[in-house]
Amino acid sequence: MSKGFSNGTNIKRVRKSGFRARMSNSSGRKILNSRRRKKRRRIAF
Repeated sequence: MSKGFSNGTNIKRVRKSGFRARMSNSSGRKILNSRRRKKRRRIAF
């Protein structure tokens, strides 16, 4: 059975919402800091 088309790829997911993508601009760093404040187990994908 083939995979569904709507799954997407992990590479695209990482490039869009990975740690280094978040660190690359100031708004992304704000997201990371707010997730740290919330004590999230995973800060970024």
